[in-house]
Amino acid sequence: MRIVSYGVACSLDGFIAGADGSIDWLHFSKDVQDIMSDYWKSIDLMVMGRKTWDVTQANMPKSKKKRKEVLPHGEMKTYVFSRTLEAGETEDGAIIVNDDPGEFVRNLKQQEGNEICIMGGGLLGRELLEAGVIDEVGFNIHPVLLGSGIPLFHEMKRQIDLELIESRQLKNGCVYVRYRVKN
Repeated sequence: MRIVSYGVACSLDGFIAGADGSIDWLHFSKDVQDIMSDYWKSIDLMVMGRKTWDVTQANMPKSKKKRKEVLPHGEMKTYVFSRTLEAGETEDGAIIVNDDPGEFVRNLKQQEGNEICIMGGGLLGRELLEAGVIDEVGFNIHPVLLGSGIPLFHEMKRQIDLELIESRQLKNGCVYVRYRVKN
């Protein structure tokens, strides 16, 4: 069965973006690049919520190449959950899904392939944790207190217990932690 991991950068007080959606407080460094480079080698499928997808689209370099020549995340299949967009494939190859996220990801886990990445998004993360389909969570905790913003986790219906797998201090003042979800 495929491993599903949920990863996100967050402030020390638990926000993934400022109240206005800003992410200019994120610290990037060589050690974060190394972590991400290793991680990207282990996955072949990405799942995200529509708001996270909007942010990635806004920050992605625009290519003059046609869709068949370049996909938004390389050759990685990308599913985007949305309650507002029509289901189907986008011009850049992402697949918009309106199905129940828990059941959809549960079915993806049964298919052949590498690990599955759940990218950002506190609402989608909550739904998938509550559905019991996330196996690991990884956070790059930034040394900033935003005070308000988009929360890392929204209120949950139940407690989710975690077991620490890895913890390390990064040179930029961030702390990277990775947990296994206890089911």
